[in-house]
Amino acid sequence: MPRLYCDEPLASGARIALPAGAARHVQVLRLQPGAPLTLFDGRGGEYEAVVEHMGRSEVRVEVGAHRAVECEAGVAVHLAVGMPANERMDWLVEKATELGVASIQPLLAERSVLRLAGERAQKKQAHWQGVAIAACEQCGRNRVPVVHAVQPLQAWLASAQAGFVLSLREATQPLMPAAAGLAQVTLLSGPEGGLSPAEEDAALARGWRPVDLGPRVLRAETAPIAALAVLTLVA
Repeated sequence: MPRLYCDEPLASGARIALPAGAARHVQVLRLQPGAPLTLFDGRGGEYEAVVEHMGRSEVRVEVGAHRAVECEAGVAVHLAVGMPANERMDWLVEKATELGVASIQPLLAERSVLRLAGERAQKKQAHWQGVAIAACEQCGRNRVPVVHAVQPLQAWLASAQAGFVLSLREATQPLMPAAAGLAQVTLLSGPEGGLSPAEEDAALARGWRPVDLGPRVLRAETAPIAALAVLTLVA
C-alpha cells in the first residue's frame, strides 16, 4: 500500500485535497477512487485513507483511522556533515533518514568540494528535504528529519552545542562507549579529505569530543552512515 507524506495536519474523517507532491505520486501510480493509502503528516503516527477523486489537477482523499505507529530510533542523532560532492550527499541523506537520523546540518568546510551559497544552496536544501521525505515514505518512518540550511562550518560551530567529532587523530575514543546511555547525540563529520586541522582544533576548543569508528579510513559519505548504524541499530 502506498505511504505518502502530507505536509498539512491530518484528522480522521477529514476530506482533503492532497498537496502537490503527494497528488503527483497518486497520479503516477494511477490509483482510482476506492484505492487505499497510508498518509502521515510528521506529527506522529499514520492514517488510513481512501482515494475519493483522482483528477488531472486535484486528488481528493477521505482520511480514516489514526494508527499510533512509530519506528523512531532510541537515540536522537543530529548529524552535521561536510557535504560530499555529486550524488553522494543525496545518498547520505537517504540512508541517514532510513537509519533514523533526527536532523541533518549540511556544512561548508575548508575541504568541501561542493560549494553552495545563495539561491543554489536553498534549492539544494529543498531537494535534500524531498529526498528525506521520500525515504520516510519508503522505510516506514512517520517523522521527517529536518534538513537545515547550508552553513559555513566555523559559523555553525560558534552557536552549536558540543557533541562528538569523527576524528583520525590519536587518543580518540571509540564512538559506541563514548555515546553509551545518551538519549541525544550531535555528530560532526568532515567532507572529502576530512576536517582541516584548524577546523578540528576549533571544534575541540569548544568542547567537542573526538571519536573514531575503528582503524579504517572511511569515505566522507560512509563514515556518518556507519556511525548512525552503530548508534541507532546497535544501541
